[in-house]
Amino acid sequence: MPGHRVRLRLRRTSPGVRVITSPGRRCTRPGTSSVNLMQEQLADVPRRWPVPPWWNDESEGSRLPWRSTVLLTLVVLFGTHFAALNQKGQRVGLDPFAYVLLLAACGALLWRRRRPVPVAFMTTAAAVVYLGAGYPYGPVFLTVAVGCFSALVAGRRKAAWTAVGVFWAGHVLVSHWLYRWLPPSNDSPPSWGQELVIATWVVAIVALAELMRVRRQQWARERAERALAARRRADEERLRIARELHDVLAHSISVINVQAGVGLALLDSDPEQARTALTTIKAASKEALGEVRQVLDTLRTPGDAPRTPAPGLDRLPELVEQAAHAGLVVTVEGAVPRLAPGTDLAAFRIVQEALTNVVRHSGSRHARVHVEGVAGVLRLRVDDDGPPSGTDEGGSGNGLAGMRERATALGGTIEAGPRDDGGFRVLARLPLEAVARKSVEHKEDV
Repeated sequence: MPGHRVRLRLRRTSPGVRVITSPGRRCTRPGTSSVNLMQEQLADVPRRWPVPPWWNDESEGSRLPWRSTVLLTLVVLFGTHFAALNQKGQRVGLDPFAYVLLLAACGALLWRRRRPVPVAFMTTAAAVVYLGAGYPYGPVFLTVAVGCFSALVAGRRKAAWTAVGVFWAGHVLVSHWLYRWLPPSNDSPPSWGQELVIATWVVAIVALAELMRVRRQQWARERAERALAARRRADEERLRIARELHDVLAHSISVINVQAGVGLALLDSDPEQARTALTTIKAASKEALGEVRQVLDTLRTPGDAPRTPAPGLDRLPELVEQAAHAGLVVTVEGAVPRLAPGTDLAAFRIVQEALTNVVRHSGSRHARVHVEGVAGVLRLRVDDDGPPSGTDEGGSGNGLAGMRERATALGGTIEAGPRDDGGFRVLARLPLEAVARKSVEHKEDV
């Protein structure tokens, strides 16, 4: 706009990607979440290619290997010129047609990555015509080697081997039979020992190209596997964060919901009880904010130790107290065995979600939590005796799914359903020793 100047900044986000942003604006793509962006960046794995940097010279806006082709053309032209000086009187001197053939063979190599098959046959045809015309032996063979090499690396094995066979057949035909009628007039057939040397070089080049093709396929598979593993880790992290936020918020919001209803009902008739309900709401919201902040801190500073320890079954009394504020009497039975941190957190969240479901969906105001460690297995049982309340307390329906995901991640199981004698039961079985060993192995891998 006239009279206004917009200053843009060019920022690199990943190899080969540049994003223009203006000051004060976040660089995001419309409709793209941070998790998706993380997946794309993790999947952007640099290519490994065992050639010098100047050889893989596909610059921005151009996909043709100009620099390497120009360098190869100079080598062929100058090499052929010196070869002609050394073979003067033995072979036909270079004329414009010879240079046309050399430039055609070298120029075709510009398309060796886009069209490897036509390039292989074009360089072969140019080299056979060059030999048939009696021009000096020299670097013209290099164009055939590069053309067939590129076709093999690109996976066009049949075409590459056919081109090599055509070149070899043409060379033998010209050198051992047609030389009588082709220039130069004083030419004689080469010895079969020389043919054996040439054949050895051809086989070596083809074998190297095959090796490069195999290695390239292996690198492509490795890149795909790394990208898939990165996406899997991103999905697992996304699900973990969703479970944590759900478990953190669901319990506290349920307590707040119940106490808000109590406060509204008793605001006029019993102000003191209403004040107690508001105090409970304040404490529950403070605790929820603290746990949400802990999850967010983990996201902001990955790899750093958390500021506060993860909750475990040692905080069962806090759950009992919070449930009491929501009008639910909880009885805890059994002794908590020594647990690995991951198992301890999962067990706490499972009990927390089970009690939250009792508050939301059960008509009973009493629940029992039984904890025991037997034969290397932690058993958690949460029972309530009441029928379903029949009211919708705003649950998302992900509580039981989250509990199953936590148990499955540790190699355990979850059983949830109505009891025969009435009420509802959640039974979790989490392995102890296997989980601890798995945690140790994970730390060693890291």
